[in-house]
Amino acid sequence: MEATAAGIAIRPLSRNDLDAVVAIDSAIERRSRRAYFERRVAAAVREPASHAQFAAADDKGLVGYIQARTVEGEFGRHERDLRLEAIGVRSDAQGRGVGRQLFDTLAQWARRHGVSELRTQAAWNNHRMMGWLDSAGFVLAPNHVVDCPVRGGEYVSERDTPVSMPAGEGPANEVNFGAPEGNDFERLARDTADIRPMSASDLPDIVRIDRGIVGADRHDYIANKLQETLAESDIRVSLTARMDGVVVGFVMARADLGDFGRTEPVAVLDTIGVDREYGHRGIGHALLSQLFLNLGALRIERVETQVAPRDLGLLGFLYDVGFAPSQRLPFRRQLG
Repeated sequence: MEATAAGIAIRPLSRNDLDAVVAIDSAIERRSRRAYFERRVAAAVREPASHAQFAAADDKGLVGYIQARTVEGEFGRHERDLRLEAIGVRSDAQGRGVGRQLFDTLAQWARRHGVSELRTQAAWNNHRMMGWLDSAGFVLAPNHVVDCPVRGGEYVSERDTPVSMPAGEGPANEVNFGAPEGNDFERLARDTADIRPMSASDLPDIVRIDRGIVGADRHDYIANKLQETLAESDIRVSLTARMDGVVVGFVMARADLGDFGRTEPVAVLDTIGVDREYGHRGIGHALLSQLFLNLGALRIERVETQVAPRDLGLLGFLYDVGFAPSQRLPFRRQLG
């Protein structure tokens, strides 16, 4: 890692640093991501206990920045992790150890707040970032990163075809798509259930469904994810599925531009769940069918998600509906 820079002062990042942060990032990425950084700074002001954002300054002004947030409950983990979201150094100050000072400050903050692990992502061919992560002590994380092109929400048989069921199974009002008289060619997976945009009032049902899947109450984690998808995303794309008048499934996703250095329009699928009482009835297909249709209309190019290493059922489902290994890799760094 670079030597420590002299004449550099580290302090908390503030709203007044926004223009300088955007300028540094634009020079690196060759495009402006102002809206993304505006949301990240606003989120840190709104929930300071969950965010760690630091600035490096010299006599010319802002030299660099680092931004991270705490997460708890992802991939079934109970420990709090710190997710490194963005780091940047002014071009004339690169190679002076500014990145090291910012990272060391972040690591110290994490230890003081009881966080034992840092996590992040990077594209495998971002060689500069790969080198920095290696020098900072990061190693590959065991999670699977998978993605799927949206392609305008075009019809994909594996995702959009209704799931067939034997006669007499499923809710009383559900059509038997597998019967000879079913007009399969006229229906789509998203017609299987009543798919609606997610709202804050859906929280109790989402927590109930999640508890039935993981066997633990993750109210705070789900509430934080709901807040993130509804308030901090560029576009609200999270959905719920209803049958028999109740919520039986959900998908939480964020259409964002900026996390982990992304520059293309990407939707991040945070979590998907189906009530066990309604399993194997096409609810997951219905949710993703509608999600991709909506994202296509919004000109989102790709959907990405991470899957815990032991969640082979979810990974298999995602592969079945068109996901494949991503060109992005997950990393983690243990803090002593």
